[in-house]
Amino acid sequence: MKKTKKVALITGATSGIGHATAFEFAKQGIDLVLCGRRLNRLETIQKALSKLANVHILNFDVRDKLDTFKAIESLPDKFKSIDILINNAGNAHGLDPINEGSIDDWDAMMDINVKGLLYVSRAIIPGMTARKSGHIINIGSSAGKEVYPKGNVYCGSKHAVLAITEGMRLDLNPYGIKVGAINPGLVETEFSKVRFKGDKIANTVYQGFKALQAQDVAEVIYFAVSRPAHVNIADVLMFCTAQANSIIVKKE
Repeated sequence: MKKTKKVALITGATSGIGHATAFEFAKQGIDLVLCGRRLNRLETIQKALSKLANVHILNFDVRDKLDTFKAIESLPDKFKSIDILINNAGNAHGLDPINEGSIDDWDAMMDINVKGLLYVSRAIIPGMTARKSGHIINIGSSAGKEVYPKGNVYCGSKHAVLAITEGMRLDLNPYGIKVGAINPGLVETEFSKVRFKGDKIANTVYQGFKALQAQDVAEVIYFAVSRPAHVNIADVLMFCTAQANSIIVKKE
């Protein structure tokens, strides 16, 4: 089948920034491969977007190397040529000083934020290099630019995302592939519910100020991927107006 529209693959598409980006891309006429661990959510999103774009869903966990490669290899011909890769899947677990941190939490953050990003990228990049075209956006964090108290391993994982992004841009430059990172600060999503493992403290994180919304980030992501061929948005740091850095937030 002749390909007529761009195809974007988005990891972590079942909620938050990934979910919002799927809707933004579909609205702009981009076909989608949506990846996530929650099949029921993937099916709901696929149904909602099917009138706007062609949507294929892949149900796997980026932490599982074999499942990641198997899932991406299973793509139908219509979706195999990925033009845009949005490495969005990521998480934060716990907010503890380094001497009290949970090793399970550390493993979860490094496995998803770093290794999962690498697995998905490794599965898709060879197709881009063969075609000598493509665009990769890695979703980082302000935590990748500035360490904050008790952020230790999470901040380390997001610093790694930025280093990997810069390495990708160098290595893929000969192939004409664009690589960039979008690094938001506080975004009102399920992020804090995951970090605090359902504790009610998660409900207070975004009180007293207007945090970034997932749609705000999705619009910046689309802006980046819609620039002319000679323009690459290499790095974006975005905060809500109330946030000055990782620890200073003006609350009412």
